[in-house]
Amino acid sequence: MAYNPHTASRVREYLSNFPNVLIEEKKMFGGLAFIVNGKMCVNVSGENLMCRFDPSRGEELSHKTGYQKVVMRGREYKGYCYVNPEGYDHEEEFRYWVNLCLAFNEKAKSSKGRRELNSERTKNILKLNPSSN
Repeated sequence: MAYNPHTASRVREYLSNFPNVLIEEKKMFGGLAFIVNGKMCVNVSGENLMCRFDPSRGEELSHKTGYQKVVMRGREYKGYCYVNPEGYDHEEEFRYWVNLCLAFNEKAKSSKGRRELNSERTKNILKLNPSSN
């Protein structure tokens, strides 16, 4: 599935306002994922945002305009939702959803492969900067 380049630009521009985050973009989940500090944070999939959030907030969020469960291969993904354009067209709503993702990103775990990669990067940084040991 392609992703909406205008929505991707909105996410990219908004995330650029946070100077202390490392942002990577990667095609995944049929769209464009924004990886923040080594963890999938928010994705643009078709016209939708795919948001990653604290799973304990699922019931509360399910009542928000534009919310849709993420179901892949018959399995519901807890802590993820799609938000259709009706739920994020206005700037205030857009910021709400991206901020929700950023808040969870701070405590979210990265995938096993990503953790190993980040660990290796840290080791290499320490080798290059022995004074920080």
